Amino acid sequence: MTAGTAGRDWARTLNAEQREAVAHVHGPLLVLAGAGSGKTRVLTTRIAVLLDEHGVPPERIFAVTFTNKAAAEMRHRVATLLAKDPAGLWIGTFHSLSARLLRRDAERLGFSRQFTIFDEDDRLSLIKRLLEERNIANKLFPPRAVQAVISSAKNRMLSSEALAASAGFDRLAQIAAELMDPLAAALKRQNAMDFDDLMLHPLTLFREHPDRLAWWRDRFAFVMVDEFQDTNRAQYELVRMLGSHGNIFAVGDDDQSIYGWRGAEVKNMRDFQGEFGGAKIIRLEENYRSTQVILDAANAAISRNSGRFGKTLRTRRNGGESVTILASADERDEAEWIARELAKRSAAGEWSLEDMAVLYRTNAQSRALEEAFRRSGVAYRLIGAISFYERREVKDLLAYLRLIANPADDEAFQRAIGVPRRGVGEASLDAFRGTATGWGKSLLETARIADRITGLRPNVREALQRFAAFIDDLRARSATAAPVVILEELVQAIDYETVLSSEGPDGADRWENVRELIAGAAEWSEIVADEAEGTPLERYLAEAALVSASDSSEGTDGVTLMTLHTAKGLEWPVVVLSGLEDGLFPLGRAMESQAGLEEERRLFYVGLTRAKDKLYLSWARARRRGGELRQGIASRFIESIPAELLEEKSTASLWAPHRSSGGWLAPWEVTSVPRATPTRLYAIDEDEQNQDAPRLIKGERVRHRRFGGGIVQGLAGAGKDLKVSVLFDDETVGLKQLLVAFAGLEKDFEGGQGA
Repeated sequence: MTAGTAGRDWARTLNAEQREAVAHVHGPLLVLAGAGSGKTRVLTTRIAVLLDEHGVPPERIFAVTFTNKAAAEMRHRVATLLAKDPAGLWIGTFHSLSARLLRRDAERLGFSRQFTIFDEDDRLSLIKRLLEERNIANKLFPPRAVQAVISSAKNRMLSSEALAASAGFDRLAQIAAELMDPLAAALKRQNAMDFDDLMLHPLTLFREHPDRLAWWRDRFAFVMVDEFQDTNRAQYELVRMLGSHGNIFAVGDDDQSIYGWRGAEVKNMRDFQGEFGGAKIIRLEENYRSTQVILDAANAAISRNSGRFGKTLRTRRNGGESVTILASADERDEAEWIARELAKRSAAGEWSLEDMAVLYRTNAQSRALEEAFRRSGVAYRLIGAISFYERREVKDLLAYLRLIANPADDEAFQRAIGVPRRGVGEASLDAFRGTATGWGKSLLETARIADRITGLRPNVREALQRFAAFIDDLRARSATAAPVVILEELVQAIDYETVLSSEGPDGADRWENVRELIAGAAEWSEIVADEAEGTPLERYLAEAALVSASDSSEGTDGVTLMTLHTAKGLEWPVVVLSGLEDGLFPLGRAMESQAGLEEERRLFYVGLTRAKDKLYLSWARARRRGGELRQGIASRFIESIPAELLEEKSTASLWAPHRSSGGWLAPWEVTSVPRATPTRLYAIDEDEQNQDAPRLIKGERVRHRRFGGGIVQGLAGAGKDLKVSVLFDDETVGLKQLLVAFAGLEKDFEGGQGA
């Protein structure tokens, strides 16, 4: 393309609304760009047209987005349209462009142009030191948690005084407010800024030096913002100030605002109209990605949100496969069905495995999916997270279990001894290892007699002996106890939840992974193995090792597994949204407020609109949370999708829920004859029993979520070790021995009907 041709060529590749947006030159414009509507094409084409057709110098354009990848793609597209590099064009992320701006005016804020940018670890070290100087206990007020509160306050443009005033009785917020000003002073002494400062300091510059605001505003004759719905308050203020001349072009989708938890404010889009009077709005509603069936489902789902600008996606791809809604017994049943279904459609030549993605709400959900894909031999790749069994907190606990099962495992000892920290530092550990080697003993053996090691401090010797006694006690229990029981006792004894919570926001995700590890152990423990080789813990660890083996199906090819947040901006021909139960998606805590629920619904909308050709939605009528099997109900989001768009399937028709005008019903409700609600059966310790507690009796009928109905043949043991033998009606299942505490058995009020 030669100079002057951009204006002649671009119109032929755009639809009417896209052409209108690109042709707009002066004055504020808000482009509501629906999913898959070509927003990046519009943004980059407009830049090319301003440069090539209207003669705007590249250095007069300020184009900002959120990721380096998006900025690089925008620059590449502009260069392709112009057939040359747009040298001088300011195009990049908020942080990179702000840093570039501050390099020129740093002296006015008391910094030199050579200021350092502190990353999260640098800032964390500084906060730790400030806490120590004030004798504030790290265990009570973890530095990561303090850092998170400070960062959130800065993103919301709150001063230390404002944060203190809003803290109420929240001591963590009070301490964060107390540290904000000393942190700023310490950064300034070191001629340093953190990432939040990169957004706040330009605003300070413009307020304190109006002449510099005028200079920069005149410098950037055109301001363009991508993903406008994701801006936080500080970012909005920056583009508002620079674009106050009115030539501001914002592209976004209020229906895809899903980052409220990190400060994004969808109301910035609504404020745009008030801030820039007479702002023009253009809606990009033609979708170039999905079938009309998928778009109808997405439009219906998002219509339940209030305060939207409003738009309805349409496409020229009429028809398409129905949306499949799957009801499954539990998370393992769900994951195995998904793996089989995707493998079947790939084998039929409809789509390759690389054309498929399974999306979920939380990282912890990957465990059941990873295990199912590996068992089925279906290749997959996990994006945006570490494979479940490779996550630090999972490996920490597995190290404990390995040491309990095998006292000679020195590698496991060295990992476990440091979680939590017991005052055994690296120097002490080195000396201890040297002694063990000299004595020819394992580390655990040596720890048992650590009082004989003269080269260690008394507190270290005591810590080692306490640790050894703890491991030995659990080892004795593991001879007969289910692995999940050992794991639960271990997690409680080391107070691992508190250990992880000290890491701030990331700790909550890590704790969910711990609960999922417990859930997996509970699932494994449910069926009592027939073979007698090894203890239950040894057999569990052997299977876990096989699942986490390096020669697994995880790689660069295959079905994509990722969270919904990570999936934003991506697309696949086939998409599965899994785990669609109230409390999981939407999350329980999100349902406590209208704003939270609406953000979850926007995330659901994002998930739906990732699919091009085929969409699956799945939910489980029971799911383990930790060691407890909990009943689930289908997500309220499924209810918003018109029934005529859905194809209903279940993993076991006998036990499948059905849809009615009133919602999703469990099978005992689908009848004109009133029936009692199933009673969950639990193992009850003898001294805790009462006459109202549900009991298992030989000869009675029970029902299992996956195996269906059956008759109790006998019982053995007590408490969490109570085992029940059930002869199931399904001949392919037959006789199984289950641990009652983890089987989730229910009374079968149907009395053999349908068996």
